[in-house]
Amino acid sequence: MQAIVLVGGEGTRLRPLTHRTPKPMVPIANVPFLARTIERLYAAGIRDVIFPAGYLPQSIIDYFGDGSRFDMRITYVIEKEPLGTAGALKNVEQYIDGPFFVLNGDILTSLDLTEMIRFHREKGGLGALHLIRVDDPSAFGCVAHDADGRIRQFVEKPPKGSAPTNEINAGTYLLEPDVLAMIPAGRNVSIERETFPRLLSTGKMLYAYTTGDYWIDLGRPEHYLQAHRDILSGAMPCIVEPGISGAGAQRLMSNAALIAPVHVDEGVEIDPAATVGPNVVLGARCRIGAGALVRDCVLWDDVIIGERAVVEETIAASRVRIGADARIGPGTVIGHDAIVPAASVLAPGSRVSATAEVTQEK
Repeated sequence: MQAIVLVGGEGTRLRPLTHRTPKPMVPIANVPFLARTIERLYAAGIRDVIFPAGYLPQSIIDYFGDGSRFDMRITYVIEKEPLGTAGALKNVEQYIDGPFFVLNGDILTSLDLTEMIRFHREKGGLGALHLIRVDDPSAFGCVAHDADGRIRQFVEKPPKGSAPTNEINAGTYLLEPDVLAMIPAGRNVSIERETFPRLLSTGKMLYAYTTGDYWIDLGRPEHYLQAHRDILSGAMPCIVEPGISGAGAQRLMSNAALIAPVHVDEGVEIDPAATVGPNVVLGARCRIGAGALVRDCVLWDDVIIGERAVVEETIAASRVRIGADARIGPGTVIGHDAIVPAASVLAPGSRVSATAEVTQEK
């Protein structure tokens, strides 16, 4: 069993976080999201992984290398231009020698891959697609199937109230290599809009694997923050311990400034007169000044929050500096190395980078 993890996206909706960090390397509780994905694949017994990469691939290569330190074999195939979800698979066809998983590089889920393997072997079709149920499927691709699970129809973003089902494509597929023959080479191809419907039209069997697992698309800042709330609360299981957790937790356990849940990495310094939490993740060597309030935030490594600053529902990339008495509105995203001057007031939804003026989210 092999796995292809689609890591070529530019992460435009997460900018400025992704100006220097490719979306799959954005940290989830202080560990690159792609490393979390590798952990899941390893737990399912998969040791052979292919990364079709395009945007800032060197940071991925530098972190994972050949995969040996993860007891994995990792192959990189660099796309000169975006090829789409199916085009990326066709581009790595030479490395595929059996059934393979396809995982989108921005989906956080508790899906049990081992159980999906069992389901696929039991059904025996060309592929199994992970589905989840949502309240409003109009923003997603719906997948209709019969009682046996055989997929009959794909409906992309149906108008509200017209969807044939509330089961949506959750972005994890287990496919047989014969699927690759149905993908044209050398151009951008969407597996969801082109390949899967074509398979159905030719009578091929695809099966729906519907579960109630945790699932979220990390592609938007608000979803990224929500994912961390869910991780800290335990709604997304098996990533962090409840309460005050992380490599730096023990040293800060007696700090009255912490309001659980909080996850802290090594070297974090929090003034006892600060208030941190709930729902805060602090990267390595972050420093929080006296009288500061940090709540519902994800701060990457080496972020400094000045005295009496108020920072709420904010994502700050590595080495951000927020000056004393600053007020950072909810929904703000601050890119690497940006400096927010003392006493600044950022409106909700601001985007700040080190090389650009502050912009407001539209």
